[in-house]
Amino acid sequence: MKIAIVGAGIIGVTTAWELAVDGHEVTVFERRSAAAEETSFANAGLVAPGYVTPWAAPGMPGKVLRSLFATHGAVKLRWPLNAGDFGWMARWRRACKLETYLRNRASLQRLAFYSRTRLHEITAARELSYERSDGYMVLLRSRREQKLVQPGLEVLREAGSVFREIDADEARRIEPALSQETELAGAIHLPNDEVGNCRQFALLLKRDAEELGVQFHFGCDIAPLSRAAPRSLVLAGGSPALNFDAVVMCAGIASAALLRPLGLDIPLAPVYGHSLTAPIREPMNAPASAVMDERFKVAISRIGQRVRVAGGAELGGALDVIDPDAFQTLYKVLHDWFPGAAALKEGVQRWKGARPMLPDGPPVIGASGIPGVWLNLGHGSSGWALSCGSARVLADLVGGQEAGVELSGFGVDRLR
Repeated sequence: MKIAIVGAGIIGVTTAWELAVDGHEVTVFERRSAAAEETSFANAGLVAPGYVTPWAAPGMPGKVLRSLFATHGAVKLRWPLNAGDFGWMARWRRACKLETYLRNRASLQRLAFYSRTRLHEITAARELSYERSDGYMVLLRSRREQKLVQPGLEVLREAGSVFREIDADEARRIEPALSQETELAGAIHLPNDEVGNCRQFALLLKRDAEELGVQFHFGCDIAPLSRAAPRSLVLAGGSPALNFDAVVMCAGIASAALLRPLGLDIPLAPVYGHSLTAPIREPMNAPASAVMDERFKVAISRIGQRVRVAGGAELGGALDVIDPDAFQTLYKVLHDWFPGAAALKEGVQRWKGARPMLPDGPPVIGASGIPGVWLNLGHGSSGWALSCGSARVLADLVGGQEAGVELSGFGVDRLR
């Protein structure tokens, strides 16, 4: 089939590659000047399937409320908030019911484990070499945190994650650069999880997709799809229509507006995250792989010869307005655990990205209900961890094949 993909982030690139592998004629349209320029650009890089869980969970409304008033809270509200934001928060709160959470968590983790397997298959088959390292550790600052994390460990057991509860001494043997000055009660070590450079992987796979015949067109701001001709694409500034057998929407947060004329109400909200990336000043003082500070929900990753610190969640505000306070927690956590690791006075990259998040958690993957229009969107903060599996599932569905993972929980019908 002749297939168009809207969006060239990690979801769009992996989807294009999988469809091309299946023999389809694929064209990708992206509004930015290159692939992986938005949410995929500078994320934490974690591929930790057992920790891919919905934001909507029992007890989360209270945790979020407390976080709003904490100096280094993981969740913040920024003004202006619009009617869509308030509607999204109402739907999110309803999805925090235990039954809904358990169902969505199971769906997400099935896809996350499948996706990690597919990532390894692609990397081996195409001999892709990108910045990555094995192992992931969750740092627990206090005995109280060790106690509070126990229900989460049961989730990991149910999901089939390989992990160990370790004491502070063993945590520092695994990550020798961890500061001795910061209190550490223990950690959770997940040796099979990993960290990888999402953008670098996307660019490598894009090049491989081009060798398979995929055409990428950048600087193309696509107009909302037309109800009269949903499989035709037109530039927002006006252009002749390009007709396809199928259109796959992978445009992140922009997807909602592009699909609205078709009668599809996709409740996507941009939940903003931040990261700072800096050159390693002294390798002996830098992390070997990736750690997560459980208290502040901040990840510190080694990305080649750089350190990346990522975290936080902001609802409201705008992508191009950065609150300097958003980075203070990142600097604090980096200094707490790896003081002296990064050259923070030279070449620090500060980034804010809009995670396209649905209120209940899982992405939408599959048919839209409009003939020829397919969806692969709403992956939130887990796009990198879910990308390869989501792309393979979408390609299987487009080709009329049985997907390699059970698909309940990913259909568009659940959003109505």
